[in-house]
Amino acid sequence: MSEIAALLTSLPWWTWLVLFILLVAIWDVFIQKRHTIKHNFPVVGHLRYWLESIGPEMRQYFVANNREELPFNRIERGWIYASAKQENNYEGFGSDRDLYAHQHVFVKNRMMAYQAPAGHPNLEDKSFMPCAKVMGAYNKRKRPYRPASIINVSAMSFGSLSAAAVEAMNKGVFKAGAYHNTGEGGLSPYHKQGGDVVFHFGTGYFGVRTEGGNFSMEKMKKLVADNPCIKAIEIKLSQGAKPGKGGVLPGAKITEELAEIRGVEVGKDVLSPATHKAFSNVPELMAFIEDIAQETGLPVGIKGAIGKLDQWEELADLMLKTGKGPDFITVDGGEGGTGAAPPSFADHVSLPWVYGFSSLYRVFLDRQLTDRIVFVGSGKLGFPAKAAMAFAMGVDCINVAREAMMSIGCIQAQVCHTNRCPAGIATQNKWLQKGVNVPLKSDRLAQYFKSFRKEFLEITHAAGYEHPCQFTMDDIQVNVDDNDLNRSLASTYGYNKVKVDFKGVEELKDCSYLGGK
Repeated sequence: MSEIAALLTSLPWWTWLVLFILLVAIWDVFIQKRHTIKHNFPVVGHLRYWLESIGPEMRQYFVANNREELPFNRIERGWIYASAKQENNYEGFGSDRDLYAHQHVFVKNRMMAYQAPAGHPNLEDKSFMPCAKVMGAYNKRKRPYRPASIINVSAMSFGSLSAAAVEAMNKGVFKAGAYHNTGEGGLSPYHKQGGDVVFHFGTGYFGVRTEGGNFSMEKMKKLVADNPCIKAIEIKLSQGAKPGKGGVLPGAKITEELAEIRGVEVGKDVLSPATHKAFSNVPELMAFIEDIAQETGLPVGIKGAIGKLDQWEELADLMLKTGKGPDFITVDGGEGGTGAAPPSFADHVSLPWVYGFSSLYRVFLDRQLTDRIVFVGSGKLGFPAKAAMAFAMGVDCINVAREAMMSIGCIQAQVCHTNRCPAGIATQNKWLQKGVNVPLKSDRLAQYFKSFRKEFLEITHAAGYEHPCQFTMDDIQVNVDDNDLNRSLASTYGYNKVKVDFKGVEELKDCSYLGGK
């Protein structure tokens, strides 16, 4: 035995290398059957798969130009990172964008910008920008709500995001005076860190479900009564990245903590159907909205990605007939994000935000219903110029998801569906989560929101307005095509936004329904 050991230790290092390569070659040619390339090109075939695995990183850091990447290019990500860290978010030497490119947006400035009078709230707080409308005011809900920020955190569940990420976001919205949408995974302890909350639920009714998976009004009432941080309730009809698609939460992922929050059993697969059990048509949806509002006293809204308009038209007709309806409508664009979705859904099902929102707004505009509803836009709108376009089209506030993730450290690795998020944000891996410094990241989310509002307010003032709700469709130009180079939004999308009843920011500041307090 000692002779064999002596022989092995006497072999030069390159012998071991040759032996290892020989074993890999034998495996590639004679044993593995899955990869043709490895069989036909043993050993070196592995290089192809390794290069492919690091391809996204190579393209992101070395190949793609500053304006080339999707869903967010390097310039967009850099602006968010710099804004969140209170670093210089300016650019020098002028724009590097093609200003004649298709769908490029222009905000029309006024010859003399708006100047805030003495004592104006924005002289004291340059990022104070509440929503100009009150959720639930028209329908006389018991607890109306005016969002204290026009930019807020969109629906992202605990489970899809890590505990550290959710906690950082909620503490961040508290510091920024914004609200935090829970996503459909239920209200977790990490959502209850001081910030206003919009409780969101979908077909799984997580957090407000019976043992059989149906909606429970009693649990909803108790949830609202026990958690005064909940300011509004949102019913998810669909989302932009995968409208009309259900899902399964594998039992292996359901921990005791997740089971308690979502109201499900540990270790048992949970189905989220493609459609709701609580209603199956528009009149039943209307009745469901009214029941929840009556029982909780809160504003109740709906969220949907836009495609066919027939049921939206039915909803609008019913609102006109009954004088009731949702207090707010969140419109999600087909370009919206998700933790995981089939490419066929993410790439092709539902309209992009500008097409979807303009189609839907006209439905309510034609019936003179827009004053009743707070319109919330969601779909890559977390940049001041894009927000100006959205407000000109009729939006009252916006929700951001991926932009909020980037403000707390997301690097757009696009591995949200693998549980291997390197930034510790879209993962349940405890080690990766430890990299998220919650106090620091909450400061960064708050600073991103404040920087966004400050810059958006500067654009608003440059256009001659006090508040972005005053933007009209004629204040924004968009490049259309070569034959008709440039048109206003009104000309492009065929309608004019209804004027918002706005009397001044001072009135918004003194509103008893103002959130963030």
